[in-house]
Amino acid sequence: MANPRVGWGFGWLTFCYLAIAVAAIANALASQALMPLVGMDPDEGTARVITLVILLIQTVIVVASTRIVSLINSAAVGLELTLVVVVALVLAIVVAVTGRGSLGNLTSRGVTEHAPHYFDLGGGLMIAMIMGLATLVGFDSAANLAEEAKDPFRSVPRAIVASVVAAGVLGMAFLICLTVAIEDIPGVTASESPVAVIMRERLGPEMEKVLLAAIAIAFFGAGTVVMASCSRIVFAMARDGRFPAHQVMRRVNPRTRTPIPASVLILVVGVALMVALPGDALLQLITASTIIPALVYGATIVLYLAVRRRLDRNKGAFDLGRFELPVAICALVWTVASLVVLVSPSEALVPSLIVVGLIVAGGLFFAGLLLFNRQALDTEPGVSGSSSGTDVE
Repeated sequence: MANPRVGWGFGWLTFCYLAIAVAAIANALASQALMPLVGMDPDEGTARVITLVILLIQTVIVVASTRIVSLINSAAVGLELTLVVVVALVLAIVVAVTGRGSLGNLTSRGVTEHAPHYFDLGGGLMIAMIMGLATLVGFDSAANLAEEAKDPFRSVPRAIVASVVAAGVLGMAFLICLTVAIEDIPGVTASESPVAVIMRERLGPEMEKVLLAAIAIAFFGAGTVVMASCSRIVFAMARDGRFPAHQVMRRVNPRTRTPIPASVLILVVGVALMVALPGDALLQLITASTIIPALVYGATIVLYLAVRRRLDRNKGAFDLGRFELPVAICALVWTVASLVVLVSPSEALVPSLIVVGLIVAGGLFFAGLLLFNRQALDTEPGVSGSSSGTDVE
């Protein structure tokens, strides 16, 4: 949409938040799903060891084949959607039959009832907007693999729209049923796994285990796709000579047709985060990774609005038609509002500084490219360094 220099900035920020997200998803899978599933007591050290094992397995899968990644993701999504529908119906029936639950929960402020500044940034809308932003990261990861999809100009946008609609409708129904089923709001709020607590109290421990198993599969699938997506970002930038150690990172294995060095790099980043960072620092870094997508999405929309009249239209491709401009403007407003919500709390100061640090680090490398490899920033993507070997599968 612009030029290689602008594109480099988007690529660097996308790499930063996806690389962090891979480790964050694996850690959440370990601590919030696998450990409760097998009855292990919460322990940060144990969770980190399990996280490392998960990252290793995901790396092997991503290196082995893109088709395997696709199959895992499809299975995880299908299981998740099925479980959401079934659990929502079962919860609704149980609440209706037993009378244990309350429709008043839907309008209750719960433990924030007497918080004087609850509505300063929109109250519950604040959390809802952040949840939506986190969901979009998954769709963004799928879009980054568009070059490996069939008929991507139609299939990828339609898949994303269908996913948004399904997640919105089914997710809302699931959240409503969960909320109505709560009896002890303070107790559920204090729990580290509130959804599991609600399931256990209403449907018994066996159903809780089924839910945790499904969540584990869904998290594993999502993390695998994000890792694959991040490795493709690294490969694409390295292919054009715009990433550190690009001579190595652009290599594609002729047998698996996947970028093995780029995939291993994501594993190395995850291992470094798990081994080197203490708990508070890791949490701050993960929080910072939620700020970067808002910056990237907002900047993408601004760039699109600036150049949309100059863009070519592919015949038969997905097209919003006359709704294009209103949708883009609404998306920009929503993204800016989400960004304000993310950076406004005092607790967001350190994560915001981390984001600034990542931008500065990228800026230093960018300056190095300008001084020592300017040609890489003056050519179109895919031209410079495109003779590195076979394409990604």
